[in-house]
Amino acid sequence: MTAQDFERLSDWFADYCKTFYSSSDEDRKNIVLKEVHTGRVIENMRALVDDLAMAAEDSFLAQTIALLHDVGRFLQYARYKTFLDSASVNHGALGAQVITDAGILSPLPLRERQIVVQSVKFHNAFSLPDLENREVLPFLKLIRDADKLDIWRIFIEYYETPPEERPSAVGLGLSERNEYSGEIVACLKANRLASLSMIKTFHDFKLMQLSWVYDLNFTASFRILREREYLERIAAILPTDQTMQSLSSHLQEYVGSRIGE
Repeated sequence: MTAQDFERLSDWFADYCKTFYSSSDEDRKNIVLKEVHTGRVIENMRALVDDLAMAAEDSFLAQTIALLHDVGRFLQYARYKTFLDSASVNHGALGAQVITDAGILSPLPLRERQIVVQSVKFHNAFSLPDLENREVLPFLKLIRDADKLDIWRIFIEYYETPPEERPSAVGLGLSERNEYSGEIVACLKANRLASLSMIKTFHDFKLMQLSWVYDLNFTASFRILREREYLERIAAILPTDQTMQSLSSHLQEYVGSRIGE
């Protein structure tokens, strides 16, 4: 893939986003949220591929995956007015369908088309799928890291924003009571991902997001995570009891071990 290919697809993406613009302030806020997110994920991806010193053609391929990874979000919001997959549709699978139907990858070699579509389709899977095409795996790991590194930002800003100013489509409908699940805490202490099925309160959701550290794949991802202080910022809006303090220390030690400290 070349820089010209990436620019062509970037132009298509910008035009595609515009088809979802609305006179509604709420709709515009939610669409812009995903446009900004896409730009930030591309920036994260560039940082990761630069750290890996990837060849130019694979670097642009990875950036294209970042560009298109959430393309299904726009149609999802237009149809359901939510970004919650469990209440609507799997946005990864929808995005892969949007790309295929639009035919925007047709000028690319078959290998690159397959890598982009599969990476978009499975970027939001709970865990890495067992794919027949093993060439997809490195790119899938990259987009999952680049995506998480901005989803943390989105939700931290969401938590820090007054309720009346929050983007409506990010809402989770969870209890705000000052409680958390022991099941999720045990999961994090065992260095395992927490699943949505464990979540009962808003604090549980925050803890699930902390568990994402166990799904990062690249050393540079851990460095970025630490530089941006995402774990600390989420911990600051959780209860301050001994269990949470101990868990926070455990997570910091894990991140340090992955950086090589």
